[in-house]
Amino acid sequence: MQFFVTSTAPARQRTECAIVGVYDKGVMSEAAAEIDERIGGRIARLIKKGDLRGKSGDVVILSDLTGPCERVIVLGLGSKSGFGRKQYRRALNAALTALARTGAREATSYLSLESVTDTDAYALARTAAEVAGNSAYRIPDHKTSGKRPKSTLNRFGVAATRSDRNAVERGLEHGRGIVAGMSLMRDLANQPANVCTPIYLANAAKNLAREHRSIKTRVLNEAECRQLKMGSFLSVTEGTEVPARLIVLEYYGAERRDAPVVLVGKGVTFDTGGISLKPPPGMDEMKFDMSGAASVIGTFKAVAELALPVNVVGVVPACENMPSGRATKPGDIVKSMSGQTIEVLNTDAEGRLILCDAITYARRFKPDTIIDIATLTGACVIALGNHLSGLFSNDEELSDELVQAGKRADDRAWPMPIGEEYAEGLKSNFADFANVAGREGGAITAACFLAKFTEGLRWAHLDVAGTAYQSGSQKSSTGRPVPLLVDYLINKSA
Repeated sequence: MQFFVTSTAPARQRTECAIVGVYDKGVMSEAAAEIDERIGGRIARLIKKGDLRGKSGDVVILSDLTGPCERVIVLGLGSKSGFGRKQYRRALNAALTALARTGAREATSYLSLESVTDTDAYALARTAAEVAGNSAYRIPDHKTSGKRPKSTLNRFGVAATRSDRNAVERGLEHGRGIVAGMSLMRDLANQPANVCTPIYLANAAKNLAREHRSIKTRVLNEAECRQLKMGSFLSVTEGTEVPARLIVLEYYGAERRDAPVVLVGKGVTFDTGGISLKPPPGMDEMKFDMSGAASVIGTFKAVAELALPVNVVGVVPACENMPSGRATKPGDIVKSMSGQTIEVLNTDAEGRLILCDAITYARRFKPDTIIDIATLTGACVIALGNHLSGLFSNDEELSDELVQAGKRADDRAWPMPIGEEYAEGLKSNFADFANVAGREGGAITAACFLAKFTEGLRWAHLDVAGTAYQSGSQKSSTGRPVPLLVDYLINKSA
């Protein structure tokens, strides 16, 4: 989708569809009033009749208009004093849903001219690009009939004052890059597990490197991982016939001597639980267990699209977790790349087993920061629901930076504790430690397990089990936490 900025007066801007707002009690925004005068007072008549009261959620489409506007979408914005970022995003989503019912190929939003609390022109434009771009996304389904119709919208404009024009252009560009990264993540995560295998993920990373010369990709096979003594990672893939891959992506947009940010993404392309088999209901959603890996690849797409002046490395351990006669059994002991031994008490706690070796591998890049991303625990969903990602870190400053990035990106994460008192449950009589503790605080003890491999590192862990995808009739990937990660990297490179 193409994005553009306009500073032309609303009544003179040529567009297939203008998007304007009306506040509570029928108070028209300036843009709505200006366009209403041009179209003969049609908005005012709707307000007078009581058909448009300006309540949040109201949507009216006016079509068959003469003049520069072919259509006008009028949105209820609710209270003017309470019109904040959430209300702005909600109004944009309503507008794009209404647009989808028309044949408009181009639209211009004037909502960015409204006084939105606690934000600025850059953020409003970035949000507009994300909402518009994501509205055009379609799941890569495998239906032979009844396929979802593609969006007709291919150009979206945002109005700006002349003084805000540069900020709005920058916001639209960043939003475009974030949408590109989210779309790639969603494409990968929405594929079924018989399509999106570890090799498929590796090929996606290679294709990204072909598309962007700024990205370099290397893929290690199982033999190479065995030479690196990645016993923990390889223990997860013992039960499957599909070979594992370790995918490494490198992007250097700053001086090569600058230490990179390393993103480590869990890439379990299907998780049965192994010998600790999961119950059948909902197991189909375990194709999304590679969402951490998909978010890393999607973030690289966004970073390359935006040519950010920052160094980033991605490490993606990709595999399946399947039961068989060769599969790792509860009670087995494996040795990690770090040399530490692990008693595998539950083979369904496999994400941490592949991440720990990937974190150890990431040390060779002498990172400034390591952030791992994983659909790691159902316990995190119980703790935080589907709204916020769990954030664990051994560095308070890094934790704060990620929290702020999540707020700016509307992709929030919530700081969670880690500490020795929680790690006590990981003690083992037979190995250095076990891969699980008791039921209580499961998301925390999982993070404590990973922390055992981060000594001397500036590290954070994002548990996105509740936010990376949604269940039910709208089952699909959400594209999160790509917005958070890209915002963090944008601000780090500023």
